[in-house]
Amino acid sequence: MMEYVDETAAKIMLAIRPGDSIRRIAQKIDGSYSWVYDWVERLDDAGFIRRDDGVYVEEYSVKDRYYDLVAAISRAVPPSIEESYVIPHFAEMPFAYTKIDSVYVWTHGGYQITRGHDDYPIFIQVNDQDVDRWTAFFDEFGIPSTIEERPDPTAYDVPVVFVMFPVAHEISREWVDGNPVIPLDETIDHMMEYRANYEPALEMVAEEYSRDIDASHDDPRLQP
Repeated sequence: MMEYVDETAAKIMLAIRPGDSIRRIAQKIDGSYSWVYDWVERLDDAGFIRRDDGVYVEEYSVKDRYYDLVAAISRAVPPSIEESYVIPHFAEMPFAYTKIDSVYVWTHGGYQITRGHDDYPIFIQVNDQDVDRWTAFFDEFGIPSTIEERPDPTAYDVPVVFVMFPVAHEISREWVDGNPVIPLDETIDHMMEYRANYEPALEMVAEEYSRDIDASHDDPRLQP
């Protein structure tokens, strides 16, 4: 019995959405495919989940207890930056990384800007009808959250704060490395709006995704 009191088992149970592939689950929880595959087999054998052209939760009572345990630990020991990127997958509400984080995701973590280990806002797009639920969710995990405003880094005693950007329409998102993110075109629009900050990222995106972007540092709009 106690063999299932395991970090990977808990993350798998909490991150599963009906029909998820093992690869997507592994990407969501930032785990190795082989290790997650082994745990999926064990959880399937225990009857907690089932595999049927995708992975599905069978024992929601077990999932709920994992949720309570992980939330309690998160309140007592603030999650790391890496762990914080996993936590929204536990919310069972649609979201997409946006702003700085859409660039971060589309460049596979290759471009980072204006954040440090002691001041690390994470930017997500959410449905406006879900804002109260998202706020309550982050409260359960002991993580501060704000709406559309990057907080003063001195306002909280933890580095990670989620900044939510509510939208009235259905969230348009794509999946990159297991992370839901606003579409690449929207991300490029954001980078172009603040081009002076994103020149290297524009070059990376232009090369990887074969986009016709003038990522030259000689853009006349940047001249004094």
